[in-house]
Amino acid sequence: MPTISMFYGILILMYFYDNKKHNRPHIHAEYGEYEASIAIEDGAVLSGRLPPTKLKLVQAWIEIHREDLMVNWRLAVAGEPVFKIDPLR
Repeated sequence: MPTISMFYGILILMYFYDNKKHNRPHIHAEYGEYEASIAIEDGAVLSGRLPPTKLKLVQAWIEIHREDLMVNWRLAVAGEPVFKIDPLR
């Protein structure tokens, strides 16, 4: 599971072949003991949780990088290497 970005202590990951459980394009975000799967298309939390302030940061980052995230999603579900995406600044 590659880390595609990291900002403000939040790791953003994308698993290979990860289109079965949630059946929607999504990322995984980890912050300390918190973990969440978050939809790329609308920033909805699919499972898990993050502190509200960190969730808002992740959702803002998704909004900015949605196109790149969708490219990475297509690569990841095909088992291809994904690329890093700039952190939130």
